[in-house]
Amino acid sequence: MAGEPQADCLFCKIVKGEVPATVVKETETTLAFRDINPQAPVHVLVIPKVHYPDAASLAAAEPVIAADVLKTAGEVALQENGDKGFRIVFNTGAGAGQTVFHAHAHVLGGRGFNWPPG
Repeated sequence: MAGEPQADCLFCKIVKGEVPATVVKETETTLAFRDINPQAPVHVLVIPKVHYPDAASLAAAEPVIAADVLKTAGEVALQENGDKGFRIVFNTGAGAGQTVFHAHAHVLGGRGFNWPPG
């Protein structure tokens, strides 16, 4: 059932404390922890404590918690990277590179991003 912990979900296990993670921030509704395969000097995942397969389904079902994920992501970015700028990325679906099907945001920073490319 949507919103309920899933026994086979890695991120649900992290929320329950069954799988260790390096937590950088926790709120009533979110958990932020370091990515184990960082793609940037700052790479933190922010997840809701409720289970939804992706950000779109989370936003549709629980917009307040989706907003909490964004709020926590912004706070973590400032905490981890100061005012140097950051990205917040939501991969939605296997075709977009999502590998854990629990809504989550990637907070990336700590290096220059050439955007737009050119």
